Amino acid sequence: MARHFPDALTPTASHAPSYYAATCREHVTTTEFAGPARADVCVIGGGYAGLSTALHLARRGVDVVLLEQSLLGWGASGRNGGQVHVGVRRDQHWLEAHLGVEDARRHWAYALGAREHLDWLISTYGIQCDYRDGLLHANHRARFEAETRRHVDFMRGSYGYEALRFVERDEMAAMVATRDYHCGTFDSRGGHLHALDFALGIARAALSHGARLHEQVEVTDIARLDGGYRVSTSRGELIANRVVMACNGYLRRLAPAVERHVMPINNYVAVTEPLGAEARRLIPNGCAVADSRFVVNYFRVTPDDRLLFGGGENYTYRFPRDIAAFVRPHMLGIFPQLARAKIDYAWGGTLGITPTRMPWVRELGPGFINASGFSGLGVLLAPYTGKAVADALCGERDAFELLGRVPVPAFPGGPALRGPTLVAAMLFYALRDRL
Repeated sequence: MARHFPDALTPTASHAPSYYAATCREHVTTTEFAGPARADVCVIGGGYAGLSTALHLARRGVDVVLLEQSLLGWGASGRNGGQVHVGVRRDQHWLEAHLGVEDARRHWAYALGAREHLDWLISTYGIQCDYRDGLLHANHRARFEAETRRHVDFMRGSYGYEALRFVERDEMAAMVATRDYHCGTFDSRGGHLHALDFALGIARAALSHGARLHEQVEVTDIARLDGGYRVSTSRGELIANRVVMACNGYLRRLAPAVERHVMPINNYVAVTEPLGAEARRLIPNGCAVADSRFVVNYFRVTPDDRLLFGGGENYTYRFPRDIAAFVRPHMLGIFPQLARAKIDYAWGGTLGITPTRMPWVRELGPGFINASGFSGLGVLLAPYTGKAVADALCGERDAFELLGRVPVPAFPGGPALRGPTLVAAMLFYALRDRL
């Protein structure tokens, strides 16, 4: 029986009305799933993590079936800002304090491995996704300068990461045509890409190695059997020896054990009409920009000279009636000179966050793995985590066990209280942005 959920989570037969969907180079053709069926591994979720898991399992000759409730790349993987951040949501100071120096350094090596994995995916499979180097992190408060300088010195001195440098206020003004920012950092190994083309590129790679990918299949239940699992779906049953759940913010009550640690929030993106030379004046070096607000503003210029701007969140799991009007004030707060610019595309997406903003990667039962909660940094981390999960299922567990040692507590309260608690916390931190 079909389940009913708020608009933000309800599966559809088409992609969101995004710039990415309008400019996607080539959609992927999949076969229709019909149960009963069998596989060694069932992957649930057709985003970056799930597709990469399927790819790396198929590369090893594993019989893998992926089930996606809507279309491949339909969720956050095909709707995000396309920004490539090197690292995780918590800095190395936090990791050293919570995991110890040795594991913190392993996590940094993992982050660098994720960055190399991106290059490997794009080059090995010829993924055309408009990748471009450069990520600027901009401070919207002058008081953040001292902490930012210490962070840069620490990463360059203790971790040898010379791709990161401090950006003085004068240079910041030259890099972004706004008065909103004071100083920041520039990471030459960061960057940006076409989010949906990247997801579908991974899908084509997985298909090339024999992975079976199926769209429009809603998973309704997962039950333990002797030696495996029964995955019940809207199109029949699949019996699998092992299961990987990579649903991020779209679990929809499928796995309560995961939903205690990973909760969905909505974020919004708008893309202007082509701006011509004006677009290139906004960000002259063409990098991606993300700022220091808790509810982050993030933006970049597309190859056809539009501004792609992400800003604003809500926690109702329903999208605003007019998303363009919802995002526009955030955009004009940074670029008031765009007051007359028309917005051609606007859409919302749902991402999965955790209390510590670190991914929740765990083995829930024998051969039953969850990988989600990338908290806005999934472009780089999710595909590499998919590889770590595939490696673990093939007996190489070091990276998987490293991720499992990260503290990710449950959200407080039971099912009835977790949502209101999250809303209260997010609104509090959003208020701090204005102080």
